[in-house]
Amino acid sequence: QVHLVESGGGLVQAGGSLRLSCEVSGSTLSRYTMGWFRQAPGKEREFVARFSRSGGSTDYVDSVKGRFTISRDNAKNTAWLQLNSLKPEDTAVYYCAASLTAGIAWDYWGQGTQVTVSS
Repeated sequence: QVHLVESGGGLVQAGGSLRLSCEVSGSTLSRYTMGWFRQAPGKEREFVARFSRSGGSTDYVDSVKGRFTISRDNAKNTAWLQLNSLKPEDTAVYYCAASLTAGIAWDYWGQGTQVTVSS
């Protein structure tokens, strides 16, 4: 059974940084496109970033371009999301997800990690 476990969330001041981790167990990371999503209170879950299975391409929502960086290490079965220049509107629960279909559908999800940015 595939499990995704996020860590690294927390409380940070505006302008600060955090690094979220997503550890995959029960399968091999190299099989999946990895993605990060977030859900703010009262809002729907939104796509944040994804990293192709091969590691050759990345994709970001416009609101985080230039501030967030997605990365992965297949040997470590771990993906990361580096969050820089954080803004209060980045406050949300962040989820990692794994896709066998290049992001068309997301097959596995983590439990989420809370990121809170104070102004």
